[in-house]
Amino acid sequence: MYVIVEIAGQQFKVQKDQKLFVHRLQAEEGAQLSFDTVMLKDSDGEITIGAPKIEGASVKATVLKHLKGDKVLVFKKKRRKGYQKMNGHRQYLSQIQVTEIL
Repeated sequence: MYVIVEIAGQQFKVQKDQKLFVHRLQAEEGAQLSFDTVMLKDSDGEITIGAPKIEGASVKATVLKHLKGDKVLVFKKKRRKGYQKMNGHRQYLSQIQVTEIL
């Protein structure tokens, strides 16, 4: 069984006991969260599609930890002009574990 749920503005395909990284959530580590924007549910081949979401369906998750992602380097250059610009970025993430699908 899996569902497609919207978490922090992005859609994720999740199953029970799955761990995933999402954009930083405003919750403490160890907090229980509930996401009720479930857009699709597949239960043993029986697919339910919401318009735009399934009423009464939700996903419960636990925040495991907050961390920063890998560094992404952005390099800009214009040839023969002497222009070079290096910029780096690390995204703030939260790791969550899906505990229950209702």
